Amino acid sequence: EVEVVKSCLPEHVRLTRAEPGCVSFDVTETDDPLVWNVEECFLDRAAFEFHQHRTRASAWWVATAEIAREFRVSGLD
Repeated sequence: EVEVVKSCLPEHVRLTRAEPGCVSFDVTETDDPLVWNVEECFLDRAAFEFHQHRTRASAWWVATAEIAREFRVSGLD
């Protein structure tokens, strides 16, 4: 899993940062080699939803489909 993420992550980050409405998108490693911290900010709900849709149709999503994800979303009210 680690190698899959490391090989696919740069392109995922590049594509995400190029999305309309992406203010920031940063992924950092933690002390646990199987856990990454993702901090992302989008201009508005529409930009966030575009990101979600694009991601789920991407090579990134397919390559990392077996990896557990935990999300906490805030500020979209």
